[in-house]
Amino acid sequence: MISVTADTFKLAEVFTISRGSRTEAKVLTVRVTRGGVTGVGECVPYARYDETMDSVTAEIMGLPGNISRVDLQSALPAGAARNAVDCALWDLEAKTQGKRVWDLLGLPAPKPEITAYTLSLAEPDAMEASARKNAHRPLLKIKLGTPDDMPRLEAVRRGAPDTPIIIDANEGWTADVYSDLAPHLVRLGVKLVEQPLPAGEDGMLAEIERPLPVCADEACHDRASLPDLIGKYDVINIKLDKTGGLTEALELKREGIDQGYGVMVGCMVGSSLAMAPATILAQGVAFTDLDGPLLLAEDRDTPLTFDDQGVHAPAAALWG
Repeated sequence: MISVTADTFKLAEVFTISRGSRTEAKVLTVRVTRGGVTGVGECVPYARYDETMDSVTAEIMGLPGNISRVDLQSALPAGAARNAVDCALWDLEAKTQGKRVWDLLGLPAPKPEITAYTLSLAEPDAMEASARKNAHRPLLKIKLGTPDDMPRLEAVRRGAPDTPIIIDANEGWTADVYSDLAPHLVRLGVKLVEQPLPAGEDGMLAEIERPLPVCADEACHDRASLPDLIGKYDVINIKLDKTGGLTEALELKREGIDQGYGVMVGCMVGSSLAMAPATILAQGVAFTDLDGPLLLAEDRDTPLTFDDQGVHAPAAALWG
């Protein structure tokens, strides 16, 4: 049996990117029950990919209750619906066999991974204050994506003069804006820039100079995305809600590395349940961005542990 519930988690503060703001995280929780055992998974329907809470729920509830993880891969496209069910089926298998998911995969237990902490888009003074407040963190991710981002970037660097920084433009720049900003990103010690141009309108990345690594986020969903990234991107951002679950995400990671891409493991704004499977995926990658729970005012029971070592593997009571 498969069931879906809608859950809402309040954010600690307003979260803003170039496409808009939010004050809460709306997620879907999937439960798959067989033989008295229940596996759980979470997804975040994302309007950028034409997903709504209702449309994703309909996709999930249209599945046969006894679907296997293998059959799921072709039953639904990559996206939020398949992700929640795929992760729930992994959790169900682990509980049924009395093992952890990484044992089922033949992988070592996940070690803590340093994660980025995201500063949302705001006016320069506010971003400087936020950067100063969080300057102790080992990695900051800065949301930009407007034609007037240089003052914001300078303000963040004033607030956190020594902290490593990555930038996420969320498709908000043009080729000219990025070309103008790129030398300053290098000057200010930025380590990576995510999706500077809109997906599908990013051909110029193959023609202009890329003085720092450029990461494909909205342009990279699953393995089928890889051919279109050649010559334009240096790193791929793997998110479970884009790949459609841990099963495809692991394959995308393997194939991406084989093709010479660096890997970043990211997330939508969700609870610890959404991040839990991604801690397996994040092992050994160049950048980890699983800070969703850190942005919440409330979280799941038995949440993930975040400390100076980074984000830890989930307790069995949470997932896997």
